[in-house]
Amino acid sequence: MSGNTFGTLFCVTNFGESHGPAIGCVIDGCPPGMALSEADIQADLDRRRPGTSKFVTQRNEPDTVEILSGVYEGKTTGTPIALLIRNTDQRSKDYGNILQTFRPGHADYTYWQKYGIRDPRGGGRSSARLTAPTVAAGAVARKWLKERYGTTFRGHMTQVGELAIPFESWEHVPHNPFFAPVADTSAIEAYMNELRKSGDSCGARLRVTAQGMPVGLGQPLYDRLDADIAYAMLGLNAVKGVEIGAGFASVAHRGSTHGDSLTPEGFKGNNAGGVLGGISTGQDLEVQIAIKPTSSILIPRETIDTAGQPTEVITKGRHDPCVGIRATPIAEALLALVVMDHALLHRAQCGDVQLPTPDIAAQSRDG
Repeated sequence: MSGNTFGTLFCVTNFGESHGPAIGCVIDGCPPGMALSEADIQADLDRRRPGTSKFVTQRNEPDTVEILSGVYEGKTTGTPIALLIRNTDQRSKDYGNILQTFRPGHADYTYWQKYGIRDPRGGGRSSARLTAPTVAAGAVARKWLKERYGTTFRGHMTQVGELAIPFESWEHVPHNPFFAPVADTSAIEAYMNELRKSGDSCGARLRVTAQGMPVGLGQPLYDRLDADIAYAMLGLNAVKGVEIGAGFASVAHRGSTHGDSLTPEGFKGNNAGGVLGGISTGQDLEVQIAIKPTSSILIPRETIDTAGQPTEVITKGRHDPCVGIRATPIAEALLALVVMDHALLHRAQCGDVQLPTPDIAAQSRDG
Protein backbone atom coordinates (compact mmCIF):
# COMPACT_ATOMS: atom_id res chain seq x y z
CA MET A 1 0.00 0.00 0.00
CA SER A 2 1.47 3.34 -1.03
CA GLY A 3 0.54 6.72 0.41
CA ASN A 4 1.94 6.18 3.89
CA THR A 5 4.63 8.87 3.84
CA PHE A 6 4.02 12.58 4.40
CA GLY A 7 6.48 15.38 3.70
CA THR A 8 9.46 16.14 1.46
CA LEU A 9 12.41 16.95 3.73
CA PHE A 10 10.72 16.17 7.04
CA CYS A 11 9.30 12.78 6.01
CA VAL A 12 6.96 10.81 8.26
CA THR A 13 6.12 7.21 7.35
CA ASN A 14 3.18 5.78 9.33
CA PHE A 15 2.75 2.04 9.95
CA GLY A 16 0.50 -0.41 11.77
CA GLU A 17 -3.16 -1.36 12.14
CA SER A 18 -5.79 -0.58 14.74
CA HIS A 19 -5.76 -4.10 16.19
CA GLY A 20 -2.20 -5.12 15.38
CA PRO A 21 0.52 -5.46 18.04
CA ALA A 22 1.75 -1.89 17.58
CA ILE A 23 1.54 1.30 15.54
CA GLY A 24 4.18 3.92 14.92
CA CYS A 25 6.13 6.03 12.50
CA VAL A 26 9.61 6.70 11.16
CA ILE A 27 10.67 10.36 10.92
CA ASP A 28 13.41 11.01 8.37
CA GLY A 29 14.98 14.45 8.01
CA CYS A 30 14.82 15.80 11.56
CA PRO A 31 17.81 18.15 12.02
CA PRO A 32 20.50 16.88 14.41
CA GLY A 33 21.35 18.29 17.80
CA MET A 34 17.87 18.86 19.24
CA ALA A 35 17.25 17.54 22.74
CA LEU A 36 14.49 14.94 22.52
CA SER A 37 12.99 12.45 24.96
CA GLU A 38 9.81 10.40 25.22
CA ALA A 39 8.44 13.01 27.64
CA ASP A 40 8.60 15.66 24.89
CA ILE A 41 6.23 13.53 22.82
CA GLN A 42 4.04 11.92 25.48
CA ALA A 43 2.27 15.11 26.54
CA ASP A 44 0.66 15.52 23.11
CA LEU A 45 -0.22 11.82 22.90
CA ASP A 46 -1.97 12.06 26.28
CA ARG A 47 -4.17 14.86 24.93
CA ARG A 48 -5.29 12.65 22.01
CA ARG A 49 -5.53 9.23 23.60
CA PRO A 50 -8.84 7.34 24.03
CA GLY A 51 -10.56 6.52 27.31
CA THR A 52 -10.01 9.96 28.84
CA SER A 53 -13.70 10.80 29.41
CA LYS A 54 -17.18 9.29 29.07
CA PHE A 55 -17.70 11.30 25.89
CA VAL A 56 -15.14 9.36 23.82
CA THR A 57 -14.39 5.73 23.05
CA GLN A 58 -13.65 3.68 26.16
CA ARG A 59 -10.82 1.80 24.49
CA ASN A 60 -8.23 2.39 27.20
CA GLU A 61 -4.83 2.74 25.55
CA PRO A 62 -1.92 4.33 27.48
CA ASP A 63 -0.32 5.30 24.14
CA THR A 64 3.12 5.14 25.70
CA VAL A 65 5.70 6.12 23.09
CA GLU A 66 9.10 4.47 22.69
CA ILE A 67 12.00 6.06 20.79
CA LEU A 68 13.80 3.22 19.03
CA SER A 69 16.38 5.14 17.00
CA GLY A 70 17.63 8.52 15.91
CA VAL A 71 18.46 9.84 19.39
CA TYR A 72 21.83 9.48 21.13
CA GLU A 73 22.59 10.80 24.60
CA GLY A 74 19.33 12.71 24.55
CA LYS A 75 19.83 14.51 21.22
CA THR A 76 18.66 13.86 17.67
CA THR A 77 21.40 12.54 15.42
CA GLY A 78 19.94 13.47 12.04
CA THR A 79 19.20 9.82 11.29
CA PRO A 80 15.69 8.28 11.12
CA ILE A 81 13.73 8.53 14.35
CA ALA A 82 11.58 5.44 14.89
CA LEU A 83 8.64 5.86 17.29
CA LEU A 84 6.63 2.89 18.55
CA ILE A 85 3.25 2.85 20.33
CA ARG A 86 2.04 -0.58 21.42
CA ASN A 87 -1.63 -1.56 21.20
CA THR A 88 -2.74 -3.05 24.52
CA ASP A 89 -6.56 -2.89 24.61
CA GLN A 90 -7.82 -4.42 21.36
CA ARG A 91 -11.17 -6.24 21.32
CA SER A 92 -11.24 -7.78 17.86
CA LYS A 93 -14.28 -9.93 18.71
CA ASP A 94 -16.41 -6.77 18.55
CA TYR A 95 -16.01 -6.82 14.76
CA GLY A 96 -16.94 -10.47 14.15
CA ASN A 97 -20.38 -9.52 12.86
CA ILE A 98 -19.05 -7.34 10.01
CA LEU A 99 -16.64 -9.79 8.38
CA GLN A 100 -18.87 -10.14 5.34
CA THR A 101 -20.71 -6.79 5.42
CA PHE A 102 -19.83 -3.21 4.60
CA ARG A 103 -20.47 -0.48 7.17
CA PRO A 104 -22.05 2.68 5.69
CA GLY A 105 -19.72 5.67 5.88
CA HIS A 106 -16.63 3.52 6.42
CA ALA A 107 -13.84 2.53 4.06
CA ASP A 108 -14.87 -1.16 4.11
CA TYR A 109 -16.32 -1.22 0.59
CA THR A 110 -13.60 0.86 -1.05
CA TYR A 111 -10.76 -1.08 0.62
CA TRP A 112 -12.28 -4.38 -0.48
CA GLN A 113 -12.77 -3.15 -4.04
CA LYS A 114 -9.23 -1.73 -4.25
CA TYR A 115 -7.17 -4.47 -2.58
CA GLY A 116 -9.45 -7.53 -2.68
CA ILE A 117 -8.88 -7.98 1.05
CA ARG A 118 -9.53 -5.92 4.18
CA ASP A 119 -8.82 -6.00 7.89
CA PRO A 120 -12.23 -5.58 9.58
CA ARG A 121 -10.81 -5.24 13.09
CA GLY A 122 -11.44 -1.61 13.99
CA GLY A 123 -11.04 -0.56 10.39
CA GLY A 124 -7.41 -1.63 10.06
CA ARG A 125 -5.44 1.17 8.39
CA SER A 126 -8.51 3.41 8.04
CA SER A 127 -8.93 3.60 11.82
CA ALA A 128 -8.46 6.89 13.67
CA ARG A 129 -6.11 4.83 15.87
CA LEU A 130 -3.45 5.56 13.24
CA THR A 131 -3.52 9.26 14.10
CA ALA A 132 -1.49 8.57 17.25
CA PRO A 133 1.81 8.28 15.32
CA THR A 134 0.92 11.51 13.50
CA VAL A 135 0.57 13.28 16.84
CA ALA A 136 3.90 11.80 17.97
CA ALA A 137 5.68 13.04 14.84
CA GLY A 138 3.97 16.42 15.19
CA ALA A 139 5.37 16.76 18.70
CA VAL A 140 8.90 16.46 17.32
CA ALA A 141 8.16 19.10 14.67
CA ARG A 142 6.56 21.41 17.23
CA LYS A 143 9.59 21.27 19.48
CA TRP A 144 12.03 22.15 16.68
CA LEU A 145 9.84 24.98 15.36
CA LYS A 146 9.37 26.50 18.79
CA GLU A 147 13.10 26.44 19.51
CA ARG A 148 14.04 27.74 16.05
CA TYR A 149 11.34 30.35 15.36
CA GLY A 150 9.19 30.56 18.50
CA THR A 151 6.28 29.09 16.53
CA THR A 152 3.48 27.56 18.61
CA PHE A 153 0.33 25.64 17.70
CA ARG A 154 -3.05 25.42 19.39
CA GLY A 155 -6.64 24.64 18.52
CA HIS A 156 -10.16 24.42 19.87
CA MET A 157 -13.64 23.22 18.99
CA THR A 158 -16.01 25.83 17.53
CA GLN A 159 -19.08 23.66 16.96
CA VAL A 160 -20.36 20.19 17.86
CA GLY A 161 -23.35 18.98 15.89
CA GLU A 162 -25.86 21.83 15.74
CA LEU A 163 -24.38 23.45 18.85
CA ALA A 164 -22.13 26.46 18.17
CA ILE A 165 -19.43 27.08 20.79
CA PRO A 166 -18.51 30.74 21.36
CA PHE A 167 -14.91 31.74 21.95
CA GLU A 168 -14.26 33.01 25.48
CA SER A 169 -10.60 32.32 26.19
CA TRP A 170 -7.78 29.96 25.25
CA GLU A 171 -7.23 29.28 28.95
CA HIS A 172 -10.38 27.13 29.11
CA VAL A 173 -9.33 24.74 26.33
CA PRO A 174 -7.07 22.42 28.40
CA HIS A 175 -9.61 22.10 31.21
CA ASN A 176 -12.43 20.20 29.52
CA PRO A 177 -12.64 17.05 27.37
CA PHE A 178 -14.03 18.95 24.36
CA PHE A 179 -11.13 21.36 23.81
CA ALA A 180 -13.83 24.04 24.08
CA PRO A 181 -12.81 27.67 24.76
CA VAL A 182 -15.60 28.20 27.30
CA ALA A 183 -15.72 28.00 31.10
CA ASP A 184 -19.14 26.32 31.26
CA THR A 185 -19.41 23.15 29.16
CA SER A 186 -22.70 21.92 30.64
CA ALA A 187 -24.59 22.55 27.39
CA ILE A 188 -22.05 20.49 25.46
CA GLU A 189 -22.20 17.70 28.04
CA ALA A 190 -26.00 17.60 27.90
CA TYR A 191 -25.90 17.49 24.10
CA MET A 192 -23.38 14.63 24.06
CA ASN A 193 -25.25 12.66 26.74
CA GLU A 194 -28.44 12.82 24.70
CA LEU A 195 -26.53 11.77 21.60
CA ARG A 196 -24.97 8.76 23.34
CA LYS A 197 -28.36 7.61 24.64
CA SER A 198 -29.81 7.74 21.13
CA GLY A 199 -27.00 5.58 19.73
CA ASP A 200 -26.31 8.20 17.08
CA SER A 201 -23.33 10.46 16.33
CA CYS A 202 -22.54 13.99 15.17
CA GLY A 203 -19.84 16.01 13.44
CA ALA A 204 -17.74 18.94 14.63
CA ARG A 205 -15.94 22.06 13.51
CA LEU A 206 -12.44 22.87 14.77
CA ARG A 207 -10.09 25.83 14.54
CA VAL A 208 -6.31 25.42 14.65
CA THR A 209 -3.71 28.18 14.52
CA ALA A 210 0.05 28.62 14.28
CA GLN A 211 1.49 31.70 15.99
CA GLY A 212 4.97 33.15 15.63
CA MET A 213 5.19 32.12 11.99
CA PRO A 214 8.27 32.91 9.91
CA VAL A 215 7.69 34.84 6.66
CA GLY A 216 8.28 33.23 3.27
CA LEU A 217 7.33 29.58 3.74
CA GLY A 218 5.69 27.96 0.72
CA GLN A 219 5.89 28.19 -3.05
CA PRO A 220 3.74 30.25 -5.42
CA LEU A 221 2.38 27.39 -7.52
CA TYR A 222 2.18 23.65 -6.81
CA ASP A 223 3.70 23.59 -3.33
CA ARG A 224 1.65 26.42 -1.87
CA LEU A 225 1.62 26.48 1.93
CA ASP A 226 -2.18 26.73 2.07
CA ALA A 227 -2.58 23.91 -0.47
CA ASP A 228 -0.34 21.64 1.58
CA ILE A 229 -2.27 22.54 4.74
CA ALA A 230 -5.52 21.52 3.03
CA TYR A 231 -3.88 18.33 1.75
CA ALA A 232 -2.72 17.43 5.26
CA MET A 233 -6.04 18.20 6.95
CA LEU A 234 -8.01 16.20 4.39
CA GLY A 235 -5.72 13.28 5.20
CA LEU A 236 -7.24 13.21 8.70
CA ASN A 237 -10.03 10.69 9.16
CA ALA A 238 -13.55 12.12 8.72
CA VAL A 239 -12.46 15.61 7.57
CA LYS A 240 -14.76 16.83 4.80
CA GLY A 241 -13.94 20.53 4.62
CA VAL A 242 -10.99 22.89 5.13
CA GLU A 243 -10.99 26.68 5.36
CA ILE A 244 -7.97 28.99 5.37
CA GLY A 245 -8.55 32.42 6.89
CA ALA A 246 -12.00 33.78 6.05
CA GLY A 247 -12.66 30.64 4.02
CA PHE A 248 -16.15 30.32 2.59
CA ALA A 249 -17.18 33.57 4.27
CA SER A 250 -15.01 35.26 1.61
CA VAL A 251 -17.88 34.74 -0.84
CA ALA A 252 -19.88 37.48 0.86
CA HIS A 253 -16.93 39.89 1.19
CA ARG A 254 -16.17 42.80 -1.13
CA GLY A 255 -12.74 43.26 -2.63
CA SER A 256 -12.58 46.68 -1.04
CA THR A 257 -12.62 45.13 2.42
CA HIS A 258 -11.42 41.53 2.02
CA GLY A 259 -7.79 42.28 1.15
CA ASP A 260 -5.69 42.74 4.28
CA SER A 261 -4.34 46.29 4.04
CA LEU A 262 -0.63 46.83 4.72
CA THR A 263 0.58 49.75 6.79
CA PRO A 264 4.00 50.68 8.23
CA GLU A 265 2.70 49.21 11.49
CA GLY A 266 1.67 45.92 9.91
CA PHE A 267 -1.34 44.15 8.40
CA LYS A 268 -4.76 45.50 9.35
CA GLY A 269 -6.49 42.12 9.15
CA ASN A 270 -5.97 38.45 8.45
CA ASN A 271 -8.68 37.33 6.04
CA ALA A 272 -5.89 35.55 4.15
CA GLY A 273 -5.25 33.30 7.14
CA GLY A 274 -1.52 33.99 7.13
CA VAL A 275 -0.90 33.00 3.50
CA LEU A 276 -0.68 35.18 0.36
CA GLY A 277 0.15 33.67 -3.02
CA GLY A 278 0.89 30.36 -1.32
CA ILE A 279 3.58 31.95 0.89
CA SER A 280 3.38 32.70 4.62
CA THR A 281 3.00 36.36 5.60
CA GLY A 282 4.31 35.89 9.13
CA GLN A 283 0.82 36.40 10.54
CA ASP A 284 -0.96 33.61 12.39
CA LEU A 285 -2.01 30.67 10.24
CA GLU A 286 -5.78 30.34 10.65
CA VAL A 287 -7.32 27.00 9.66
CA GLN A 288 -10.77 25.52 10.26
CA ILE A 289 -11.87 21.98 9.50
CA ALA A 290 -15.26 20.27 9.28
CA ILE A 291 -15.51 16.70 10.58
CA LYS A 292 -18.35 14.37 9.59
CA PRO A 293 -20.41 12.32 12.09
CA THR A 294 -18.85 9.11 13.37
CA SER A 295 -19.82 6.26 11.03
CA SER A 296 -19.82 3.59 13.75
CA ILE A 297 -23.24 3.85 15.42
CA LEU A 298 -25.71 1.54 17.15
CA ILE A 299 -28.65 2.46 14.91
CA PRO A 300 -29.40 -0.27 12.31
CA ARG A 301 -28.62 0.74 8.72
CA GLU A 302 -29.07 -0.78 5.31
CA THR A 303 -26.04 -2.21 3.55
CA ILE A 304 -24.90 -5.13 1.39
CA ASP A 305 -22.63 -8.09 2.04
CA THR A 306 -19.63 -9.24 0.01
CA ALA A 307 -21.98 -11.23 -2.23
CA GLY A 308 -23.91 -8.06 -3.05
CA GLN A 309 -27.00 -9.12 -1.09
CA PRO A 310 -28.98 -6.60 0.98
CA THR A 311 -28.60 -6.84 4.74
CA GLU A 312 -28.57 -4.70 7.88
CA VAL A 313 -25.65 -3.72 10.07
CA ILE A 314 -25.21 -2.45 13.62
CA THR A 315 -21.68 -1.40 14.55
CA LYS A 316 -20.89 -2.74 18.01
CA GLY A 317 -17.78 -2.00 20.03
CA ARG A 318 -16.30 1.14 21.57
CA HIS A 319 -16.57 4.26 19.44
CA ASP A 320 -16.50 8.04 19.74
CA PRO A 321 -20.00 9.53 19.36
CA CYS A 322 -18.14 12.51 17.87
CA VAL A 323 -14.65 11.91 16.48
CA GLY A 324 -14.11 15.66 16.49
CA ILE A 325 -13.74 15.66 20.28
CA ARG A 326 -10.25 14.15 20.12
CA ALA A 327 -9.26 15.69 16.78
CA THR A 328 -7.81 19.00 18.00
CA PRO A 329 -4.34 17.64 18.94
CA ILE A 330 -4.25 15.77 15.62
CA ALA A 331 -5.05 18.89 13.59
CA GLU A 332 -2.38 20.79 15.53
CA ALA A 333 0.14 18.05 14.75
CA LEU A 334 -0.71 18.04 11.04
CA LEU A 335 -0.29 21.81 10.85
CA ALA A 336 3.06 21.51 12.61
CA LEU A 337 4.22 18.84 10.15
CA VAL A 338 3.35 21.06 7.18
CA VAL A 339 5.10 24.10 8.67
CA MET A 340 8.14 21.99 9.62
CA ASP A 341 8.53 20.60 6.12
CA HIS A 342 8.17 24.04 4.54
CA ALA A 343 10.61 25.55 7.04
CA LEU A 344 13.29 23.06 6.00
CA LEU A 345 12.51 23.58 2.30
CA HIS A 346 12.74 27.36 2.71
CA ARG A 347 16.01 27.08 4.61
CA ALA A 348 17.46 24.90 1.86
CA GLN A 349 16.50 27.22 -1.01
CA CYS A 350 16.31 30.73 0.44
CA GLY A 351 18.24 30.60 3.70
CA ASP A 352 20.70 33.26 2.49
CA VAL A 353 18.10 35.74 1.22
CA GLN A 354 18.35 39.14 2.91
CA LEU A 355 15.92 42.01 2.36
CA PRO A 356 16.11 45.66 3.46
CA THR A 357 12.34 45.77 3.96
CA PRO A 358 10.97 45.26 7.48
CA ASP A 359 8.99 42.26 8.66
CA ILE A 360 5.62 43.96 8.93
CA ALA A 361 3.98 40.79 10.24
CA ALA A 362 6.34 40.90 13.20
CA GLN A 363 5.43 44.53 13.73
CA SER A 364 1.76 43.52 13.72
CA ARG A 365 2.44 40.94 16.42
CA ASP A 366 4.50 43.32 18.52
CA GLY A 367 1.90 46.07 18.30
